Amino acid sequence: MTASLAFFDSDLCVKCNICTAACPVAAVTDRFPGPKAVGPQMARFRMPNHPSVDPSVAWCSGCGVCSRVCPHGVPVAEMNIMAKAETHVGPIQSLRDWGLSRPAEVARWSRPVRPLANAALRSGLLRAAADRLLGLASGAPLPEVAPEAFHRRRADLVRRVPERPSGDRGTRVAFFHGCSTDGYEPWLGEMTIRVLQRLGIDVEIPPQRCCGLPLQSNRDFEAARRYARANLANLHPWAERGIPIVGTSTSCTLALKHEYRAVLGLSGPEVEAVSESTFDFFEFLDQVLQDRLADFDPVPVQRRVLYHPPCQLRSHRVGTPALRILRQIPGLEVIVSRAECCGVAGTYGLKSERYDVAVKAGGDLFAQARQAAPDFLLTDSETCRWWIERHTRVPARHPLEILAESLGLENLRPTAGGD
Repeated sequence: MTASLAFFDSDLCVKCNICTAACPVAAVTDRFPGPKAVGPQMARFRMPNHPSVDPSVAWCSGCGVCSRVCPHGVPVAEMNIMAKAETHVGPIQSLRDWGLSRPAEVARWSRPVRPLANAALRSGLLRAAADRLLGLASGAPLPEVAPEAFHRRRADLVRRVPERPSGDRGTRVAFFHGCSTDGYEPWLGEMTIRVLQRLGIDVEIPPQRCCGLPLQSNRDFEAARRYARANLANLHPWAERGIPIVGTSTSCTLALKHEYRAVLGLSGPEVEAVSESTFDFFEFLDQVLQDRLADFDPVPVQRRVLYHPPCQLRSHRVGTPALRILRQIPGLEVIVSRAECCGVAGTYGLKSERYDVAVKAGGDLFAQARQAAPDFLLTDSETCRWWIERHTRVPARHPLEILAESLGLENLRPTAGGD
């Protein structure tokens, strides 16, 4: 989006303040005057070569609720994300943000010393020091590095012959696993492949990089565009062949579908083809494989779960496909979250200066989780899962894990304290 386009879109704002009323950050802190004030209202003063950014825009979490509720279609969240890129932080915060924006590199560099790195994450003393010296919130969850990256095993995983329903001629998908699965939760990638293969799907894994969203969220738009262009070049051949691109990280799939165009300003046939070919995992199951799911006799799952659709999923504007599928599993009692946001917003809640605000923003969800006392809390976003589990002490799972159980598949999640 160019400065002139942002200026034009700002004129669609009628100052109704619906976005401010819905904003989970403005509701819990006076330091953020609301998405309208720092977004379309301030954008009216921005002209090419004469940027005007209110410093309080830095408190925007980028959750996207403002864009979703705007009755006039103003891209409020996108404006604010771009405005945040023009704000500046001190050198210590810049060092922290550099690391938070590169989870794939952090996992790769940490793996040779993985026992020490993971022990450091568990050390209250070291986390307190990182809070004081680097601004990395000691109370925020950080994932431990897996012993082996997912992409190292992908050839073995996709070589298995899928169990196709009788008479089926085969369907292919390209799996975009993302850096959280690759470096921190490779078991989730393997479970994804097993579920798809159980449903008779051939899985291919294209070469890929981090989606770039952490870089975008931490102001490094140029690096985010480099990552985006690499992913577009890698994924475009699959899109051209009509092969759906499927991901289990709803933030990654949102980047491919929307952020590359709406925030990073990329355009062209590759951008359009990849965007139109990308599905979040349960979106794909609900829109493409619903008939195939109906052919299976699911195993009853006697669980009580609280399902929270994360902000990134809501921004896909596809409803709650995981909820529709979960409700078809016999024995499963599903409670739906009443909260708009869990508060973490990717890396936002990991920062010391934002941590308390992020916790307050997630307060409604945390209270509901404590009151409902579910066996599991389910959500489609990895950062939301880690954050919610940390602040509720309720085990948080990807809804794919419940689906795998209903299909009679083994849950590959490591046991506590194991790899």
